[in-house]
Amino acid sequence: MMDLISDPILQLLTAAALGLLIGLERGWHERETRTGGRIAGIRTFTLIAISGQIGGLLGTLLSPWITVTALIAIAGLLGLGYRLNADEDRDYGATSFVASILTYLLGVLVALDQPALAVAAAVIISVLLHFKETLHSWLARLSSSELRGILQLGLISAVLLPVLPNEGFGPWQALNPYEIWLLVVLIAGISLTGYFAMQLAGTDKGVMITSALGGIASSTATTLSLARMSQRLPLHRLLAGGIMLASAIMYPRILFEVAVLNRALLPDLLLPLGAMSLISLAAAVWLWRHDEPHGQVSVDKIAASPFQLGPALKFGLLLVVIMLAAEGIKTHIGEQGLWLVSIIAGLTDVDAITLTLARMAHNGIAHDTAVTGITLAAISNTLVKGMLAALAGGWKLMRQLWFGLGLALCAGGILLLF
Repeated sequence: MMDLISDPILQLLTAAALGLLIGLERGWHERETRTGGRIAGIRTFTLIAISGQIGGLLGTLLSPWITVTALIAIAGLLGLGYRLNADEDRDYGATSFVASILTYLLGVLVALDQPALAVAAAVIISVLLHFKETLHSWLARLSSSELRGILQLGLISAVLLPVLPNEGFGPWQALNPYEIWLLVVLIAGISLTGYFAMQLAGTDKGVMITSALGGIASSTATTLSLARMSQRLPLHRLLAGGIMLASAIMYPRILFEVAVLNRALLPDLLLPLGAMSLISLAAAVWLWRHDEPHGQVSVDKIAASPFQLGPALKFGLLLVVIMLAAEGIKTHIGEQGLWLVSIIAGLTDVDAITLTLARMAHNGIAHDTAVTGITLAAISNTLVKGMLAALAGGWKLMRQLWFGLGLALCAGGILLLF
């Protein structure tokens, strides 16, 4: 495929298509602009991309200065046009100007045999340009705490992570600072994504949608929130369905974490965790479909707080403790002792033990030991959710939950034996 696109004619057509894509979006966005009021439309963006391909090709064949000179010339002409247009219309936005320069560079990328990168960049540029109003609307609704959460996640991932040593320290060389912090970033990112997903869902989506999104961040926290809500609202069957749905989301989340760290464990985990997820999902749908309509429940009663550095550090500390305990038990008792750690760890947090065992399975423990431990942690955590629902929600809520939770627990335990 790469050899095919290396042909100059196909490169030219590829560049033209990318320019056409961006020009189509810009032309549609400015479709109500008076005739002659647009500096660059669908034709101009296409010509700019072709200019980039030709400039890049000539720069490769003759001199790189040809590519740079052409870029400066096009930027100068476009800059002059946008300046004159801004003085007339009092519109000083630079988005289309920047998009024009990027379109030229996309053509250069195609000439340099990087069509995949150019196509991906063109799609991203077009999406960003098209969703201007949506992005501005999100920005207007962004609170100070939410912005702080985004910046803190950027701090711990883009700034701190690269400088951490990637080697073992401490007892049994069990603690790798880079790997530990990478796992902290992974969980923090999942939680922050879940929080914003809940906010974007709005208050009119109901308990089931917000429960599914809450399961992304923390199914245990969502269970506790819904159970407490059942004491104030007579929605026991609906809230039980939300708890089952949040639980059903937990199992794919575990599989995703394993896929990131150790994909070899997935085939053996798919059966028990997949069965538990499907049973929980079926129970959630049944409870939802057989519930009387009660209107909408505000997402504010379910959503967790946005990302904060303190909880991330606590998770990192929990991860360190579990890693040390796992390595110590493995050394002094044997691999089967890890199953006890899995059950205990699953009582509070299934993510930490999942990430620990998936990491250890690379070069420390047997494949089957990791699979059994992760499944036991999931079973333990499911049992805890049932206990939380019973304690915080009472018998009326638990009466709706026991069959679905019990069936999921039985399925996980039986399939684990096989």
